[in-house]
This record gives sequence, structure tokens and C-alpha cells, in this order.
Amino acid sequence: MTKLSSLLLGALGAAMLAGAPAAAQDQARGDQGEARREAQAGNIMRSGEIEARILPMMRDAEYLGFAYDSTARAYRLKFIKDGRVTYLDVDARTGKIIGRSR
Repeated sequence: MTKLSSLLLGALGAAMLAGAPAAAQDQARGDQGEARREAQAGNIMRSGEIEARILPMMRDAEYLGFAYDSTARAYRLKFIKDGRVTYLDVDARTGKIIGRSR
């Protein structure tokens, strides 16, 4: 392989990697916008309503925030306690916990 083709291949790889975080960010922004639209339409609960239900159950852990998954119609709340991260997946329509992972 020549130096020129090596440089081009390296530049192409770097460009692809640089685009991956941007694509993930765009998806996250899209999901947050989708959550807003769905909540306004009354199809799902607002994030504040979900937090009001879940945070009292996790009062011994520090709350780090949430993300919305429009495909699953679920919120994922993130907590940390004693250096250990816990995720709670909550059905956005009912407010019920549907999964927990550490």
C-alpha cells in the first residue's frame, strides 16, 4: 500500500468515527423532541411525572438524569450509589418500572 492510499484510508476512517458521536447526538435530540411531542399529545407521561414517581423509591442514590427512547416508549433514569451505576427503564405510558440494570 502506498503512503497516499494509507493516508486516504486513515482520513476516511477518522471521518467515519467523527460522524458517529454526531449521529448519536442527533438521535438523542430526536428522541427528546419526540418525547415532548408525545407528552403534549397525551400519549406518554412527561419526564417530570416519571421522576416524581421514581425518585422517592431511589432516595438513597444520586439521580444523574434521564434519556427517552422513542422506539421503546420508555425513559431510562440513571442513578449512582457507592460508585455503582443503576439504570431504571420506565414505561413512558404507565410510569411502571419495566427493567433495571447495574
